[in-house]
Amino acid sequence: MDGPEVYFWPDDKKISVRPGTTLLDAGRKAKVHIRTRCGAKAACLMCKVKVSEPSGLAPMNVNERLKLGSQADEGYRLACQARVIGSVQVTVPEDPLKAVIRAQLARQAEEDDLF
Repeated sequence: MDGPEVYFWPDDKKISVRPGTTLLDAGRKAKVHIRTRCGAKAACLMCKVKVSEPSGLAPMNVNERLKLGSQADEGYRLACQARVIGSVQVTVPEDPLKAVIRAQLARQAEEDDLF
């Protein structure tokens, strides 16, 4: 398919999608895990992603802008609401639980090195 390409970081995955596809659907198609709980209704805010250059996405709708607040100006989008209109690079934040586990494992490794 020759459509816009979505690049997902840090997974380093790329996929072509039809214009109008949400980042959440593009992520699912690329097998990139983007957390969500609300069924793509912009209610849970778990699907926040960071976009370096927003020109590949349709402008935010009012609901997405209200939900994101000041984070909208920092390059964040809701993957369930952001629709692809051109190629775009997306950074998917690390799952908070995974981040805690990774930090704990790193601390344990450092402690093990001390003994």
